[in-house]
Amino acid sequence: MYNESPIIRRKSSRIYVGDVPIGDGAPIAVQSMTNTRTTDVAATVAQIKALENVGADIVRVSVPTMDAAEAFKLIKQQTNVPLVADIHFDYRIALKVAEYGVDCLRINPGNIGNEERIRSVVECARDKNIPIRIGVNGGSLEKELMDKYKEPTPEALLESAMRHVDILDRLNFDQFKVSVKASDVFLAVESYRLLAKQIVQPLHLGITEAGGARAGSVKSAVGLGMLLADGIGDTLRISLAADPVEEIKVGFDILKSLRIRSRGINFIACPSCSRQEFDVISTVNELEQRLEDVVTPMDVSIIGCVVNGPGEALISDIGLTGGNRMSGYYKDGVRQKERFDNNNIVDQLEAKIRAKVAMSESRIPAQDVTK
Repeated sequence: MYNESPIIRRKSSRIYVGDVPIGDGAPIAVQSMTNTRTTDVAATVAQIKALENVGADIVRVSVPTMDAAEAFKLIKQQTNVPLVADIHFDYRIALKVAEYGVDCLRINPGNIGNEERIRSVVECARDKNIPIRIGVNGGSLEKELMDKYKEPTPEALLESAMRHVDILDRLNFDQFKVSVKASDVFLAVESYRLLAKQIVQPLHLGITEAGGARAGSVKSAVGLGMLLADGIGDTLRISLAADPVEEIKVGFDILKSLRIRSRGINFIACPSCSRQEFDVISTVNELEQRLEDVVTPMDVSIIGCVVNGPGEALISDIGLTGGNRMSGYYKDGVRQKERFDNNNIVDQLEAKIRAKVAMSESRIPAQDVTK
């Protein structure tokens, strides 16, 4: 099967967020951010666990106040996935969450005050082996840069990012990653391309404030797809005005479509037409819901007729080709004698998929199936 990605990834240095490697060829990490009030510990913990259940490698939590920092301590104690604390301006909050075991600080050094405050945060991060994410956003550029460029431009985002990078370089701290997000696809893409030529540190990708679930997913897929196809990007977040769980799903779908990282089932399904011998759309939708827990990479083709069905089935782990009352079943590209009753396709396919998953997982270490 033609399943190797032709993409050559940009070489970068390596950092660790908790036990998750970022950069230097590591699997591109998929992350999201909680949208609960951090001071609501129970709700935040529940959301983090929901994100972890669908495969989140890293979760970011906003920590705007000292009360939120105290809540973060409790949240950290009750969760397993690495946590990034999102902090703006108040360096004391950064020091506090570092004390409580944060795995990464999202904080722009130039925004937290004088040199002494910046140095205290950086030295704390160095001492505790905590990386930093510099996060530049087209919607919150420094006033002097807006005065200079008149509007957000790729050059403005790059200059903002390099100001913060220069501070960390001056303090001899290289354990950081950088993002230059914008809500405009072309602005974000060009900003990342410029930045990729300037630094060796890992890049965190995102189209910020992308929109609702449908439009935001499309914008993110287009923008991040352009960058990933260029080999740019070491970790990513899909920013949707939707349930954060959907951000993780879309992130993995983008990586899966580019054959960069496989997690779960890749459904190959026809849009259906009058040739279909069973209801393809309802079958695929039902199976997607039933099999959300599966993390083992697998291609499953579900085609409603014999025009394209056999060809897709030949390159799938499991394939189904629509037939009159009974449909053809393929396993590992080989047509099987067994046929599926069109009135009970979902149950039969689910059983075959889960059996193949069980067999695969018995041979593959659990930690390897999501890479």
